Amino acid sequence: MTTHAPQTAQSVTLPASLDEAVAALTAMPAAVPVAGGTDLMAAVNKGQLRPAGLVGLGRINEIRGWQYQDGHALLGAGLTHARMGRPDFAALIPALAAAARAAGPPQIRNAGTLGGNVVTAAPTGDSLPVLAALEADLVVMGPLGTREIPVSHLLAGRDLLAPGELVAFVRVPLLHAPQVFLKATGRTGPARATASVAVVLDPARRGVRCAVGAIAPMPLRPLEAEHWIASLVDWDGDRGLAPEALTAFGEYVAAACIPDPPGEEQLPPAVLHLRRTVAALARRALGRALS
Repeated sequence: MTTHAPQTAQSVTLPASLDEAVAALTAMPAAVPVAGGTDLMAAVNKGQLRPAGLVGLGRINEIRGWQYQDGHALLGAGLTHARMGRPDFAALIPALAAAARAAGPPQIRNAGTLGGNVVTAAPTGDSLPVLAALEADLVVMGPLGTREIPVSHLLAGRDLLAPGELVAFVRVPLLHAPQVFLKATGRTGPARATASVAVVLDPARRGVRCAVGAIAPMPLRPLEAEHWIASLVDWDGDRGLAPEALTAFGEYVAAACIPDPPGEEQLPPAVLHLRRTVAALARRALGRALS
């Protein structure tokens, strides 16, 4: 895998099923599951991680596709960004497909997986704000059986994986409505996000969901801004909004995620620029979703 890996991991197990993977992790709790390894092996090479063993998930076919279940899509944790970026998947969950296409250069998209993006929980993970806006759940398998937890609970540290557990699937509601993902980077071409925004329309509940990524340790949901803008949308008509409303929504979202400091203090120029970036992304994402 890398020149450092054989010196670091004492054992490598390659299970062929989820049950075998859970058994391997239960037998050696200090082992680390690895799929694409785009984040894990980078940490190993930098000396930031010294796993006692690795449990490779690349041979488990059941987590490399998706299926339909009660109005939801059950996405395998082994789905790569490249696979999620294809047109058939984009027709299913457009915002997640857009995030997958923006995840990095081809070598990263071909190896990196949805489950790895979630479990690594890097603030710049492109799929995370989309999953937060979609209010997705994780299907976790472990020695005590299967359970579901909201993605937001894992990212916030409210419900962590127990020894022997791994994320097997991501359960996403199929809203059959417009959804948009946008991100800003510090340079042209594939790069880590400095800010990202996912906007999802939920016509059945007459709601707008928004999540902002990369500016905090976990995606942020500006709930008051969501409720306010949803009250202005003509859900039975063309759903259009005036440019002033879109601009106000962007500023509302940005101020909620990057609030003013107390007293007479001023935001530093870099933070003020970031807030303007979030406002622009939120405005554009909502405008595209409504159009």
